[in-house]
Amino acid sequence: MKEALFWNVLKDNKVQCKLCPRFCVINNESTGYCRVRKNINGKLYSLVYGRLCSLNVDPIEKKPLFMFAPGTKCLSIATVGCNLDCKFCQNWEISHFWEISSDIIGEAFTPKDVIALLKEPGVAYTYTEPTIMYEFAFETMKLVKKMNCYNVWVSNGYTNPEPIKKMAKFLDAVNIDYKGDEKFYKNVCDAKLEFVQESLKLYKKLGIWIEITNLLISGYNDKKDIILEMVRWIRENLGKETPLHFSAYYPAYKMNAPPTEIKTLEMAAEIAENYLDYVYIGNVRHEKENTFCPNCKELLIKRFGFFVEKINLEEKNKNFYCPNCGHKIPIAGAKWMKSK
Repeated sequence: MKEALFWNVLKDNKVQCKLCPRFCVINNESTGYCRVRKNINGKLYSLVYGRLCSLNVDPIEKKPLFMFAPGTKCLSIATVGCNLDCKFCQNWEISHFWEISSDIIGEAFTPKDVIALLKEPGVAYTYTEPTIMYEFAFETMKLVKKMNCYNVWVSNGYTNPEPIKKMAKFLDAVNIDYKGDEKFYKNVCDAKLEFVQESLKLYKKLGIWIEITNLLISGYNDKKDIILEMVRWIRENLGKETPLHFSAYYPAYKMNAPPTEIKTLEMAAEIAENYLDYVYIGNVRHEKENTFCPNCKELLIKRFGFFVEKINLEEKNKNFYCPNCGHKIPIAGAKWMKSK
């Protein structure tokens, strides 16, 4: 347990958390929406500081980040809890841990313990929402950068501007879930799209490499007008070079929609490719798990699932180009690509 960052003292021994857009007002001996930040005698504490529920080595492509340090692996860590309530959550056993256990689940680690285990070129804060373990993530990220390794967040984007600004100098890349339109966020996630959009624009302004994942759920967020609205927004606010991953849904948690059909994913990708240069289909085997040159369609990065089989790029002066037509390809995190 550690005193939290980003909160204010209120009257009657209450506090207000300012970490995410919910701005929870928390009574004494109570927790906020995420269930892992608690008011104890008028001070807000993180209950998950150093309590890791997951620790694995993953390909960076699993995040998914396809154009940041492709082919590398990262140490992936998580704590329990989340600040959204997505009815389709794939990791609900840890994001909504209180439905299984009355106690905080996780083994004790310090940031130095994580560094001692780090044999890869980077660390990913993932599986659940990294915002809710902000204090531990922030202290770990500082040590990771001292080792000249990378930090990446896999996030729902529900983070306030000041926390983003504070940790941005230690963050290299982020994959944000862009889940659907405003109606979808309200009805399925108990959240608001506008706050996710504001976070994305801030990450862009701060120079963080951004990739976006959209989990397509039949009957909920797979309508053409919803997809069109999203890809237009991405192009206008983040740029056409922003990678977008359409991911197949499978029944999970409280939602029983059918698995996403391949034709739905292909329909979405076809719409997106009119606006964006790098569009992927994931969570199924598909040709669009590969990276192609947007200019001549040359195969640039061949993948098998989450694993890179071949990188077909020309490097000149730390920039990458299509070997066929010379088109410049925006690969971020290149300095870690040959790390062990």
